Amino acid sequence: MRALKIAVVVMGVLIVVGTVGLVVGIARRSSAPVAPVVAALPASVAAVLDEPAGTHIAGVVAVRDRLAVQLQGGGVDRVVLIDPATGAVTGHISLAR
Repeated sequence: MRALKIAVVVMGVLIVVGTVGLVVGIARRSSAPVAPVVAALPASVAAVLDEPAGTHIAGVVAVRDRLAVQLQGGGVDRVVLIDPATGAVTGHISLAR
């Protein structure tokens, strides 16, 4: 009976220690600064877009490792995906109505 009591106390201590360790680990991860994706992009990006006359840029957003450029005018609205490292166009998305 004495061994059972010791085992219960030891297991209780292990549960408490494990819970404290888990809480400390989560607190450390949540307080660590997270570098924004934009900081990883180059300072300047040179890209040539073959778009019709009258096209203008309505907005630019960093999406993971790409730049999404919203274009309006010169046809249907569209989004062009650009690789900032090379300046190459990697995709087109048409926003037809």
